[in-house]
Amino acid sequence: MKIAVLGGTGTVGSQVVRVLRTTEHEVVPHSRSTGLDLLDGKGLPDALAGVDVVVNVTDAPSSDEASLEFFRTTMNTLLASAASSGVGHAVILSIIGVDLVPDHVYYRAKVLQEYILKAGPVPYSIVRASQFFEFMDTVMSWTSDNETVRLPPTLVQPIAAADVGEAVARVCTDTPLQGIRNIAGPEVFALDELGRITLAARKDNRQVVTDPTAGIYAMVPGDALIAKSDAIIAQTTYRDWLAHN
Repeated sequence: MKIAVLGGTGTVGSQVVRVLRTTEHEVVPHSRSTGLDLLDGKGLPDALAGVDVVVNVTDAPSSDEASLEFFRTTMNTLLASAASSGVGHAVILSIIGVDLVPDHVYYRAKVLQEYILKAGPVPYSIVRASQFFEFMDTVMSWTSDNETVRLPPTLVQPIAAADVGEAVARVCTDTPLQGIRNIAGPEVFALDELGRITLAARKDNRQVVTDPTAGIYAMVPGDALIAKSDAIIAQTTYRDWLAHN
């Protein structure tokens, strides 16, 4: 089986490629650095030539209104090319609870991406993952200064990108789900608590201030981002990941 990984040099894409290279399948990573542009389709016919499965883990360059047009254009472009190339399975990466956060435009954009895939001509699978461990420093940077980091007490169930890569790779090598698979980490945290754990591990003396209005996660209602009973739960804990990173 030949598998094309679009966004194959990124945080999760590189992990998907790493896992697939340990199997008998042929895997080819693609990204802007290899000449692929999903917005205008440049390089896409070549990337999909002879491909059985295409995995799209590319992301919008911003989380504002422009993300809606990014996911609309790239999914339509990808599906048209995949159908004409005879690709038999299209896989995308989305977010646990993405349809439960309508107040944030980026989450609406990901819901749109899912809808286009479901309505498209190619058999599909959607993998919804919880927030990545690797993004915690970025999340804190949005609402921080030299002395404090402001974070809401939003509930999250973070997961290592390596575990996401394993899950996506398994989906790629199986029959299309024609549905959604949810994956999450083994522990639930309030985001402000997770910030304190992170700063302590980094020996960062800044203080975390609980602020229910801080950052995009303030828009998340209740337990929207927490895995439900059908989710696959990964094994890597956040503290173990911190100890090795």
